[in-house]
Amino acid sequence: MTAPRFRLIATERREWPFRLRLPFRFGVITVTHGRQAVVTARIRLEDGREAEGIAAETLAAKWFDKDPRWTDAQNEDQLRRALEIASDATLAAGTNTAFGHFAESWAPCEATGAAEGLNPLVVAYGRALLDRAILDALLRAHDMSFFAGMQANIGGLRPHAVCADLGDFDFDRMLDKTEPATTIQARHTVGLVDPITIADQAERVGDGLPEALEEVAGIYGHWYWKLKVGGNVEADVDRLCRIAAVLDIGPRYHATLDGNEQYEDAEGAAELWRAMEREPRLDRLRASILFIEQPVKRAKALSVPMTALATSRPVIVDESDGPMDAFVTARGMGYSGVSTKACKGIWRSLINHARCRAWNAEAGDYRHFMSAEDLTTLPGTCVQQDLALVALMGITHVERNGHHFIAGFEGRPEAEAERFALAHPDLYGVTRHGPRLRIRNGALEIGSLDTPGLGATVMPDLDAMQPMPRSEWRAP
Repeated sequence: MTAPRFRLIATERREWPFRLRLPFRFGVITVTHGRQAVVTARIRLEDGREAEGIAAETLAAKWFDKDPRWTDAQNEDQLRRALEIASDATLAAGTNTAFGHFAESWAPCEATGAAEGLNPLVVAYGRALLDRAILDALLRAHDMSFFAGMQANIGGLRPHAVCADLGDFDFDRMLDKTEPATTIQARHTVGLVDPITIADQAERVGDGLPEALEEVAGIYGHWYWKLKVGGNVEADVDRLCRIAAVLDIGPRYHATLDGNEQYEDAEGAAELWRAMEREPRLDRLRASILFIEQPVKRAKALSVPMTALATSRPVIVDESDGPMDAFVTARGMGYSGVSTKACKGIWRSLINHARCRAWNAEAGDYRHFMSAEDLTTLPGTCVQQDLALVALMGITHVERNGHHFIAGFEGRPEAEAERFALAHPDLYGVTRHGPRLRIRNGALEIGSLDTPGLGATVMPDLDAMQPMPRSEWRAP
């Protein structure tokens, strides 16, 4: 189809607080509570019709910008400012396609962010939410699901200077040939302070939901696991041994290691792997490792070769994926993959998906790939949009952690949770704790995401949210 052109005529930004049932430690922060940003976008098509779409994502501190100078509140304000920058640029941009709005505004948004002390990953957050809300509105206007709309290239994805390395790539063909999955494996995250066994817990939450890793393994039946490491080889190996003692009891499993930038350099990360090789208790766990995610701090990650570690297992970039050509740079340093996260942008993910296809076709192998990672995506709009993107690209497993660290729709009106559960009975199960993600044999059923809009037709209760305050972020 010819990609529809439209203009953005209004946006509204809201947020609401949530709390975690269990503390979640990743990288340099232990999270006990948070806030979710919710963005609505109203568009006007060239034929005069109007439509509204929505997107939601956690305002995550100490992930987009881990500079210790900034408080968590300042990190949140950075992300609010990124939303303001994206909205202002698109409201002033006139008429374009969905991809055109993103592509034409990326460089100006990145430049504005840089002038205000915001790194490209922070800037990407603002564009990501706005672009999702815009695309959701466009799909609703045409009564099309995300899958049908993208197969028809409703957004107008095409070669552009924003992805100059793909100048002759056939995006229409790539999208037309997609076969979205209806089932996807949930890769469970084991955070750095998560209890491994019940005996590890001095106190329990006692809400009837699984807490320790041994309970999670028994109840959800996961085949895939994501294991956080903390940057200290001795401590990491000891903890991995305790994890292996639980996972090795069950059937065959797969795992990934997530460094969250905790190792100073590539050699430090390689030493972790060598220490794992020397430990016989880790033989089965080590054999299960599919890839290692962003082990090195982003300041160094793309400036020195990753060869020492990459010869043992594929290594992917996550936090380093800030500039639009970050994956291109990473490839030259020995990385094989890059993460997709809806918080970094749908168009970014599809561009990187195209890069994998182009590079693999050129080499005649499947070395380059995308992994699907989480940012505490909460039930409802947020998790459904992320799952829809992962399904479109045919990725077979996705990190899921929000369902474990947060009790279902905690913090949202009961009626809202019930509406989502009714519309998506395959994805949510109704429990005595309210609707929660339904995970059976480690898998999520997502066939119901094939609905008008970007993975969800149901709208959350916007009146039960607070207006997002203006950002108080100021350039350092």
